Amino acid sequence: MLTVVKISQGRGPYYQVEFSNGDKLRLSEDTVVRHRLLKGQELDEKTLDEIKQESKEDLGFQLALNYLSYQLRTEKEIRSYLKDKEIEGSDRQKIVARLKEMNLVNDLVYGESYVRTQMRLGDKGPRVLQQKLKQKGLKDEDIQQALYLYEAEEQFQVALHTAQKALRKFHHSSQREVQQKIQQLLMTKGFNSDTSKNVLAEIDFSDIQEQESDALTLQGDKLWRKNQRFEPAKRKQKVKQSLYQKGFQFDQIDAFIRGKEAEDE
Repeated sequence: MLTVVKISQGRGPYYQVEFSNGDKLRLSEDTVVRHRLLKGQELDEKTLDEIKQESKEDLGFQLALNYLSYQLRTEKEIRSYLKDKEIEGSDRQKIVARLKEMNLVNDLVYGESYVRTQMRLGDKGPRVLQQKLKQKGLKDEDIQQALYLYEAEEQFQVALHTAQKALRKFHHSSQREVQQKIQQLLMTKGFNSDTSKNVLAEIDFSDIQEQESDALTLQGDKLWRKNQRFEPAKRKQKVKQSLYQKGFQFDQIDAFIRGKEAEDE
């Protein structure tokens, strides 16, 4: 038979229990109460083994509760965290089941909360949110149900804010190039083509239009110097092609090149 030598209050919701065979276990209050552990109490090896097994699950459960205290977690995140903490697979299964029974882990609730937060603070469209939730371990049905919250009008507003914020970063570019960049940005962020088109129709490009002539001159001058090693006809062709790819109109480009040719005469 073994004897409980000492019981002391540990850090957090734990008790440090020492046994006469030298074992020291960190046990939850529930385990101490369930086995009625008191100093001087005798118990057999079988009971001690049971207590040891319970202590592992208790430790994992308390670690999971602490992990959840900072923010919502998915079932996959909980399992990965417990695995990193070297909690055995069978105990991980029991712990997750307890947490789900207490409704502390619920992937649908997590998904809906994640989508609401992204709608309010983020700049991502449904496609990217779907990918993110998939990576966090949510099932397809939970992902789709969570994304129902992200209605078309909300998508438009988030996409519009994202585009207007990006618009301030584009300088010395043609309107067409800016439109292409914004459209590409929105597609990358996870918005569909219809939302992107609606956003582009809503944006005021008047400032870009006013600066387009200056932008053409600035970029054209750089290209004119860059291609000065070529003979005149090829130089003209390369500059014209590059400026057109940047979204400037043919008549604007031709006028610019005529001006440069006049300067060089």
